[in-house]
Amino acid sequence: MEKNFASQVIAFNRQLHYHGALPNDFQVLNPYMNHPETMEVMQQFYHKYYSDFGPRKFIVGINPSRHGAGVTGVPFTDTKRLESVCGIKMQSARTHEISSVFMYDMISAYGGAATFYQDFYINSPFPLAIIRRAKDGKWLNANYYDDAKLFEMVKDFMVLSLKKHISLGLDTSEVFILGKKNANFIQKINHTEKLFEKLSILEHPRFIQQYKSREKQLYIDKYLLALKNKDN
Repeated sequence: MEKNFASQVIAFNRQLHYHGALPNDFQVLNPYMNHPETMEVMQQFYHKYYSDFGPRKFIVGINPSRHGAGVTGVPFTDTKRLESVCGIKMQSARTHEISSVFMYDMISAYGGAATFYQDFYINSPFPLAIIRRAKDGKWLNANYYDDAKLFEMVKDFMVLSLKKHISLGLDTSEVFILGKKNANFIQKINHTEKLFEKLSILEHPRFIQQYKSREKQLYIDKYLLALKNKDN
């Protein structure tokens, strides 16, 4: 029997492990292993919004943050919006993630979570959280491209992850990439692997919330214009 979209995503997340090397002072966090409740709420989310066989466009982030998908297992979704918008309460954690604020404001403007998630699937080329030890010893969020050696070490895993995401049944005629620096690296991968026909680049939600908050509505409109032209 053919698995629906939700079952395939859940299966992907269940087997998600990074066994490769990392540079000194970098670590990978796997929320499905580190937080017992993460697997449970992630499954509730995908069963709620993805229990069908319809095609979706792919929105590509960078890698999960510790306070968003690094806890909930749902990209760009902290525990606040998981509960207030999606109706799924996480008992063991309470997180606020600024990218999630923009993303769910945009989703509301799009027509709501049910409508949006019927059309789009969000994930990352490196689908696990990365942290880096600072000089003071504290661990901070990191991006896969923050260090040239890190990117080279995780590149093969990223390519494999992107191919697995696509195999869920995604429409590859156009992909939406969040973040200009992220797009530079995805373009390099796409040049070699030929994964997507067209790459459309949007500013990353964190950048918008942190540096362009006064112009937030303009960026929401920009997202909607790009995403709602998805069939053109």
